[in-house]
Amino acid sequence: MDVGARLYAIRKLKGLSQRELAKRAGVTNSTISMIEKNSVSPSISSLKKVLGGIPMSLVEFFSMDMAHDDQAQVVYKSDELIDIGGGAVAMKLVGRAFPNRTLAFLDETYPPGADTGREMLSHEGEEAGMLVEGRLELTVGEAVFILDTGDSYYFRSDQPHRFRNPFEQPARLISATTPATF
Repeated sequence: MDVGARLYAIRKLKGLSQRELAKRAGVTNSTISMIEKNSVSPSISSLKKVLGGIPMSLVEFFSMDMAHDDQAQVVYKSDELIDIGGGAVAMKLVGRAFPNRTLAFLDETYPPGADTGREMLSHEGEEAGMLVEGRLELTVGEAVFILDTGDSYYFRSDQPHRFRNPFEQPARLISATTPATF
């Protein structure tokens, strides 16, 4: 997907100038311009910040067509999972088309050296997850934890947090966040 073209089209559809969107999102005009021109590839947290100015969730942004069916989709095949990750991190969202989702359920893969970004993440809600493969470093506030396969976590998402794989093997994490901000 062309993130820049998609942002441009949605911004125009909502009747927003680059300046207005930048002001609403708390970023510079040049940030919006560079994303729309694909001069930069925004991190998840940066894109969420920009989309907050519309307002729009990451799922709405990345979903091409939402099913307008009376019966909600129950099973999601692996090739239907949308990757909302950024950079080297893959974050596959389960249930993107489920109407009025209150839970974000992710299958995340962190190759060696990958992380969620230099900026700590912080948002409303709660997060929980279980590491199903490899090792992963989790920072919550000032505390740094090393998760081994089978270890799990649960914390309030308004605490600054970050995930990082400083190890030599890939790590796979199954996580859930509520409310659904993705």
